[in-house]
Order: sequence, then structure tokens, then C-alpha cells
Amino acid sequence: MSDSSTSCKELNGQVALVTGAAQGLGLGIAETLAERGAHVFIGDLQENKASAAAESLRKKQLTADSLLLNIAESASVDRAFEKIAGSHGRLDILVNNAGVGQTVAAIAELSDQEWNRVITITLTGTFYCCRAAARIMEKQESGAIVNIASINGQNPAASVAAYNVAKAGVISLTRSLALELASYGVRVNAISPGPVYTEFNKTVMAQRGESLKLSEEQMIERIRNAIPLGRWGEAKDIANAVAFLCSPQSAWITGEILRVSGGLEGVAAAPPKRAQK
Repeated sequence: MSDSSTSCKELNGQVALVTGAAQGLGLGIAETLAERGAHVFIGDLQENKASAAAESLRKKQLTADSLLLNIAESASVDRAFEKIAGSHGRLDILVNNAGVGQTVAAIAELSDQEWNRVITITLTGTFYCCRAAARIMEKQESGAIVNIASINGQNPAASVAAYNVAKAGVISLTRSLALELASYGVRVNAISPGPVYTEFNKTVMAQRGESLKLSEEQMIERIRNAIPLGRWGEAKDIANAVAFLCSPQSAWITGEILRVSGGLEGVAAAPPKRAQK
């Protein structure tokens, strides 16, 4: 997390919504935006956890509220955005952080259910939120949207095809929306994070290690060694980049995909043959 004592208040008076912000990377982003002066809404399906997260920020003298948000249901998304617009009259920042990982599986063994789950939440959910924000931001003729993509969306990794495709879709959606909202003064960009050791990645690393007959610790070290800057990312690394794209300092930046990965472009290793059933 960034230090609120050294953060400038460049987002003073801004109303921000961060999706999937009850924990992990999303909470780190929400805290950084709040430290820079924004009134942050923590939108999450985990209502109690989101409420506790908002309370933890308020205890740090930051301005935060929680909001029940299920990004996989368009009606839930519309209600949440209407609630913010109704109570505050505006929405200045949207950070689409919510999404799910994929259970590690080769395409030949990937089920309909898992494909649809990942695409529905990670890609379609981001679309629902972008659409709802666009309706508000077009009317006020201002705003910034930052979508959390992934280096997998640019350089796919094996055995997580649904996740790769969902994040590639988020990148394409970002560029499409940037063009459509440019004449309204609304900027739309995306961040492609590299490996950040959140609960999300702990699960993926354990599964991928099992598929390669490596321990979780060996997988973590293998990834670390592949990162040019020599370490896994932290939530603050991503949060600071998001805050920059929301700030006046990026006023002439839209439609960009910013890779924040310690120099890692992707993991392109081919897995070994699977045992035939």
C-alpha cells in the first residue's frame, strides 16, 4: 500500500468505484485511490467483507463505502451504478478489477461450465460495468475507466485458455470503448499486471505446480527467476499505475494497455504430454 502521508491529493472530490475490492489487489487499488483523495466505493459480491474493508479504510481517515455488486448479473451492475449516480450525482473513476481465474486444464479437457464461468465473470462482467459507466460518463462528459487485464491477454499461457481469452477480450473492449468515449472526454485504459502474490495467484500456482510435478515453492521461484526485475509484484505496484491512469497527469492517454510486470512479457512454456485416458 502507498503511504498516505506522502501521497498528493490529486483525486480530491472524485467519486471512484473499484470492483472486486473486498480483498487483495482490488483493496490495494481502492486504498491508493482513497489516499489520493477519492471517495471510493468498494464493490463486491462478498457484502460483509466489502463492508469490513470500507470500515478499515475509514479508520485510516479515508473516505470509503461498500456496495453489493455482482458483475455477472447486468441488473445488479445497473443497480449499483444507479445508486452511486443517484447519491453523488456523478462517477469519475471506474476500476474494473473483479474477475476469476481458471482451474488449470488443457483445452482438450476444459469443460463448458468452466469456460462459461470464466468468460461470463471476467469478460462479460467487465463489459456490463463499462457499459453502465459509459452511460453516466457520457452525460457528464468526463471520467476515467481502468480495466485490469493481464499479461496472459497479450501473451497466452498454456492450460488457462478461458482466462487468456477473457483478458484478451478485456484489452479489445478497452480499446473499443476508448474510441467511442473519446469525444466525451472520457479516457479508457487497461493495466496488464504480471505475477502478484495474492490469494488468486496462490491457487493458480498450486494447480500449475501440480500439473508440472513441482511444489508450490518451486513454481514461485521459477516465476521469480523469469521476472527481469527479480521479484514478484505487490499490490502497490499495480495500484500506483492505476492511480496514474486515473490522474490529471495522464490526461492525454487513452486506449493504452500498460504492462506492469517487472519486465515479464508472458510465460510461454509448453507443458509435457498428458497421460491418455
